[in-house]
Amino acid sequence: MAATRATTSRVAKVTKAIAEARGTDDLSMARGARPSEIDIIPSELDDSAREGIRLSFLIHDVSRMRRSAYDTFMKPLGVTRAQWWVLAHLSRHDGMMQTQLADVLEVGKASLGDVIESLESAGWVTRRPDPNDKRAKRVYLTRPAQGLIKRMTALEVEFNQQVLADLSTDERVALFNALLKVKQSIARITAPKAASPE
Repeated sequence: MAATRATTSRVAKVTKAIAEARGTDDLSMARGARPSEIDIIPSELDDSAREGIRLSFLIHDVSRMRRSAYDTFMKPLGVTRAQWWVLAHLSRHDGMMQTQLADVLEVGKASLGDVIESLESAGWVTRRPDPNDKRAKRVYLTRPAQGLIKRMTALEVEFNQQVLADLSTDERVALFNALLKVKQSIARITAPKAASPE
């Protein structure tokens, strides 16, 4: 009974966080954008261009709402978004160099240093010199962090079950493939251009 109440309470908190992050009504979300965003789309654009803009707004809204709801979901663990992002990467690549971690996370070295210091103070990571370069530091998860990551993973599974509950397996696969194509297109746009031969 207590477990059911706890789950119900967590669902209520996530629902509230999503509603606050949304800042819009269901009709405008169904259209894929807030009314103010729809108003700024020039009327002379063709349907394909207008749909592309609406889809871009929707992707942005979903990403923002998911981050906000996820923060609420993870709050009981006392982990900030920056901290769990570092822990998640280290769980897959333990012992990364601090500079590599900064590059992967696309954050400044100083900002990452602050996050790692806070994780180290909490006893979740430790830094050791690289055996080949004493000036470089490698970051390792501690034993207590392994338990924290297990709890984070369990919460993430629960979170995703709620977020994706209305999608069938086929819809999830289709969404994954569509977003992967969008990601690959963005990567092509942002990739440095190769110098053309003289």
